[in-house]
Amino acid sequence: MSAGKKFEAMSGNIKKIAELAQTSKSSVSRVINNNGYVSADVRERVEKAIASINYHPNAGARTLRGSPSRLVGVLLPSLDVPFFGILAHSIEQAFFALGYQTFICSTAESQDREQAYVGMLLAQRIDGVIVASSRQEVDPFTPLRDRNIPMVAIDRPMPGLTDVCVHVDNHYGGTLLAKHLIELGHREIAIISTPRHSEPMIQRVNGACAALAEHGLKPVQIAYGNEHNLGAGRRLATKLLQKTPRPTAIIGTSDTAAIGAMHAAVDLGINVPGDLSIAGFDDIPEASYVLPRLTTVSQPTRKIGERAVHRLHQMMSGELELAVEDRLPLKLVVRQSTAKI
Repeated sequence: MSAGKKFEAMSGNIKKIAELAQTSKSSVSRVINNNGYVSADVRERVEKAIASINYHPNAGARTLRGSPSRLVGVLLPSLDVPFFGILAHSIEQAFFALGYQTFICSTAESQDREQAYVGMLLAQRIDGVIVASSRQEVDPFTPLRDRNIPMVAIDRPMPGLTDVCVHVDNHYGGTLLAKHLIELGHREIAIISTPRHSEPMIQRVNGACAALAEHGLKPVQIAYGNEHNLGAGRRLATKLLQKTPRPTAIIGTSDTAAIGAMHAAVDLGINVPGDLSIAGFDDIPEASYVLPRLTTVSQPTRKIGERAVHRLHQMMSGELELAVEDRLPLKLVVRQSTAKI
C-alpha cells in the first residue's frame, strides 16, 4: 500500500473512532499517541471505540506520524516469581539506559491477558517487544508479528512468532541436578515441578529423567502443580514425603519449589540434608540465604535480560535481520542442602 493510501486508511479510522466516541479527531489522536491532555471521560470513550473496531496502529502508520515512540513492551508470565521479577528489573534498567520507556506486563499465566496486553501495547505504538509466553501457543501474539513489530523471545523459544531468542538449555540443567544427586549415591529421587504447563519446567523434568534413565533409574514420583509459589512447593512435597517409599532426594524445577520442599521437610521432622537432599533451579538470591543453603543450577538471569534488550535494540535499529538464538551458560552451585547418602 502506498504512503498516501496508508494515511487515508489511518485518517478514516480516526474519523470513525471520533464518531463512535462522540469527540474530536484531535482528541482521538492525542489518546492514540499518548500525547497531550484528554479528560478521563473522553479517554475512556475513545478507548472503548478503539476496542470496538479492533483498531491497532501499524508500523506504517507509526512511520507516517514521525519518529519512533521510544516505547517498548515486556510480556512476562508473572512478576511475583523471583526469576521474572529480576528479569523485568534488568530489562527496564537496560532500556532506560538506551533512552526507552518500558511497559512491563504481567500476564498471570493467562492467554486472555496476553491478548489484552498485546492490544494495549499496539495502541501505545510500541517500537518492539520482549515476550515470554505462558504456554507453547503463540496465537495471542500474532497481531504483533502481523504488524512487523520487532520481537525477542525470552526464557523459551517461540517458533512461528520470532526467530530471535535468548534463553538457557533447561534440559541440560535438569541433567545437571540429577547427575549431582546420583553421584552422591541417591537412587530414590523425586521431582516437584510447577507450573505444570511451563515449557522450561517441562524441559527440566525431561532432562532429569533422561539422566536418571542413563543409570537405569526413574523418578520415584513426579509431582506437578499449577501454581508457582512457595506454598505450592510445600504442599506438593508434603504429600510426596508422606508416601512410602520416601525419596532420599528431591529435585525442584525452580528454587521456589525447592524452598517450599525444605519447609515441608522441617514440618515433618525430616533433616535436610541428613535424611533428605533437596536441589533447585535458578539461583535466586534467597537460595543462598535459606538454611541450609540451597544447592541449585544457576542461570544468569540479569545477563539474559540484558542480552534480550541488546538483541531487540539491534532489531529496532535495523542492525539484526537474521535468526539468532542466544543460549547462555548454566552452572551447578553446590551448597549445604545436598549430601551423600
